[in-house]
Amino acid sequence: MIAVRERIGSVKAKQIYSLIRKYRTVSKQFLQEQSGMKGSTLTRLLEDMAQEGWIQETGFGESTGGRRPILYQAHPEQAFVFGLDISRIHSRLVLCDMHFRKRDSRVWKMTPNTTPEVLIEHMTEAMADMLKIHNIEHTRLLGVGVGSVGPLDRVGGIITDPLYFPSPGWKNVPVCEMISKRLNVPCVLDNGANAALLAEYWVDDPGQRCEHVLYIHGGIGLRSAMLSNGKLVYGAVDMEGAVGQMIIQTDGIAHREPQGNIGCLESYASIYALEQAAISRIKQGRDTVLRQLAGGYDQLSFSHLVEALETGDPLTTELFAQSATYFGIGLANMLNMLHPEKVIFGGPLFNAQDLYFDVATRIAIKNTYYYPAYQVQFSRGRLGEEALAIGAAVMMAEQLTV
Repeated sequence: MIAVRERIGSVKAKQIYSLIRKYRTVSKQFLQEQSGMKGSTLTRLLEDMAQEGWIQETGFGESTGGRRPILYQAHPEQAFVFGLDISRIHSRLVLCDMHFRKRDSRVWKMTPNTTPEVLIEHMTEAMADMLKIHNIEHTRLLGVGVGSVGPLDRVGGIITDPLYFPSPGWKNVPVCEMISKRLNVPCVLDNGANAALLAEYWVDDPGQRCEHVLYIHGGIGLRSAMLSNGKLVYGAVDMEGAVGQMIIQTDGIAHREPQGNIGCLESYASIYALEQAAISRIKQGRDTVLRQLAGGYDQLSFSHLVEALETGDPLTTELFAQSATYFGIGLANMLNMLHPEKVIFGGPLFNAQDLYFDVATRIAIKNTYYYPAYQVQFSRGRLGEEALAIGAAVMMAEQLTV
């Protein structure tokens, strides 16, 4: 097994390759200005990296009075990476080149039978098939990145004790070891919110890329991640799900888990919270099309809520607006503490319809202390539900320049 960090040997070559990846298309002059290297050293490095296949010439830039400068990019097909998204509802696999363009993908619905062994077996078989289909030699595979629901042990590559998986067995799963043994390639693990944020960061245009970014994923629960100066922020423990435990009402709803905080954000702003609120209103006798769509409150799901919202059902509209208002208050708290340049929202809570995003961001801005002097961008990202898996591939590729 070849360690990814050994693929590009010298520290200076790693530095140059990192700059080329970050800015995508660059000239030698730009690289020299950014790196501070001597011209002769940089010329030799560029020649060596081009010969090894890590970079390629892509044409000429605009002249500033002399000869037009040669432009360089990372070679997209020098290596490939797999990204895995292990989540509660669906899990996903993508194959990416070094520009993080998706070459192939698979999706699995998580069921009561989707144990870790079953899922990893399906995924590694699909990886072998993809390499064969796309005629990629095993030596060109850098490895596998995994973005998963936490909590987890990043260093050990272990998913420790996640909640709400539909199948048993997802406790203390050495997922990286399982994958590496089957494929004989390196594997890295991080929480899914961190992976999704990395993906959205890298697909942004370099000239418009924000360096201080907050990411929030809304699904069965709430998950978050933060970039500062373009680097992921890590706490003393895995903090992916901590945003959901923010207390917004001290005498409020009890969390669904005994260890959860009373009156926390997740108990008001999540798919589970919406479903429980809808069931409660139906039991109270409220008029709603949800009765017909779900065929009984015990069968009600988020998809029924989205369908009812699209029909203009008053009760469902009320529930979404109320939940989004609570989320907007929690979001304002985060903006007032962290002051990100940009907030990216992912997950079905924000992507399945527009109302939640619209109400939440409006409420957040209304309660942001320094607004309008402090301006923040809100986005639902560019990658949709594939952000997490593509971000896991980015995590693996970043090992090249460690």
